[in-house]
Amino acid sequence: MAKFKSALLASAVSLSAGGMLSATAAQAEPLNVYTYDSFVSEWGPGPKLEAAFEAQCNCDVNFIAVDDGVSILNRLRVEGEKNKADVIMGIDDALLEETRATGLIAEHKVELPELRAELNWQDKQFVPFDMGYFAFVYDADKIAEPAKSLRELINSDASVIYQDPRTSTPGQGLMMWVESVYGDESEAAWKQLSQHTVTVTKGWWEAYSMFLEGGADYVLSYTTSPAYHVVVEEKNNYKAAAFSEGHVAQVEVAAVLNTSKQPALAQQFVQFLVSPEAQEILPVTNWMLPVAKNTELPEVFGRLANVERIGFTSEEVAAHRKAWIREWRSAAAK
Repeated sequence: MAKFKSALLASAVSLSAGGMLSATAAQAEPLNVYTYDSFVSEWGPGPKLEAAFEAQCNCDVNFIAVDDGVSILNRLRVEGEKNKADVIMGIDDALLEETRATGLIAEHKVELPELRAELNWQDKQFVPFDMGYFAFVYDADKIAEPAKSLRELINSDASVIYQDPRTSTPGQGLMMWVESVYGDESEAAWKQLSQHTVTVTKGWWEAYSMFLEGGADYVLSYTTSPAYHVVVEEKNNYKAAAFSEGHVAQVEVAAVLNTSKQPALAQQFVQFLVSPEAQEILPVTNWMLPVAKNTELPEVFGRLANVERIGFTSEEVAAHRKAWIREWRSAAAK
């Protein structure tokens, strides 16, 4: 519908100008946003955010989806300056330096609201729009005593599904988690985990779908994932296991590309992502925490697992990621 309205608008303006292209007509070009597939699914935040922003800008938002957050970076590297995106969203904070190194990211002009204190956000190119903590989700109707630490889970025989760190931000989060807990013993940990790993998927949705179909005891997801089942399905059996060593956090970010043909509109879209309207949409569609401090949340969010944060800076990840992936591939890949 939005594409149809934009086409009519462009035609009307062009005719009124005697056939000459105007700035308004040029704006009928869609705003292209690279993101990940679950974001644009019918139950994800994409459709609602698209409708809300298009109502403000009288424009057309075109989401272009890949498997997961890491895949966005991979696509940018392949396409370079020939990319089709005005905005990227879904890269996480662990990938900031590697994404910055593409030379494709413009400085943002976004006025940030008061953010959650744990963010301590200072970056001038990337804008956070939601955050969460990686966790292993399980069905409490099937598992009465869940693992209480990452070491306990890895040393168990419980079946596990997780995501590929080469294509998926949760998979990369697990890689950071293992490295943070095990250090020099990480290769042995991966080998141990591989003995009871059902499969490693390209993206989050494929893994979570398999888990919901009974494919494994645990799936790598987020501490906020159980909120979906409570709010949407009125089910209380899905839980996130709280681990004693702590959990790796993920901050999802958006950025304007310096190759954008519509930089002003791209900046407007990124500003919208931290608006009260968008921040209230994201928690109950993307099932993550808002970044704006005073966002109203459903009551269930106050009952989610309360975990400690561990992990690495984006600079540390950039320095070690290739070596960590090589270690994972040799020890765990199937």
